Amino acid sequence: MISALNNLFELMETYYVIIITFNTILILILFILLTSVNIKFKKFKLKYKKIMDETKEKSVEKMLCDVFNFTNETSLKNKELEYKLSKIEKNLQRCIQKVGVVRYNAFEGVGSELSFVVALLDDNDDGVVVNGIYARESSTTYAKLIKGGNSKHVLSAEEIQAIDIARRTKY
Repeated sequence: MISALNNLFELMETYYVIIITFNTILILILFILLTSVNIKFKKFKLKYKKIMDETKEKSVEKMLCDVFNFTNETSLKNKELEYKLSKIEKNLQRCIQKVGVVRYNAFEGVGSELSFVVALLDDNDDGVVVNGIYARESSTTYAKLIKGGNSKHVLSAEEIQAIDIARRTKY
């Protein structure tokens, strides 16, 4: 047993510089880690103190209940807003979203393209086409219902053109 201790002391005498260097490096690493943990703890402590100072009259349990209540109320409001938004989007599909306008001369000798066609369509290409025909003596306006981009009435070339322009246009 004594010879084993003597061997250990001889080994330590031979490598004492390495052992001291290793221990010094280990102590430095542990000191850096301790400083880092201490800084993080101080930051946490400051945040905790700030929360507790702001809520001196409230308990942590009361604060948690308030947070849960607020979260539940917010969730309910979000669901209500989602429902309203879906209704608005559904109604928006039926609103005029596409417009096509064509000006033309209905009769020879009447210049300045005073006749016109306006196509007003919703998202489903349903709507109306309004045709205003100008003549020197009179002016006439016609309206034709449009369903899916087509009409059960015969459409003029200008009306078809206005519908095509409207179908390619989306606001």
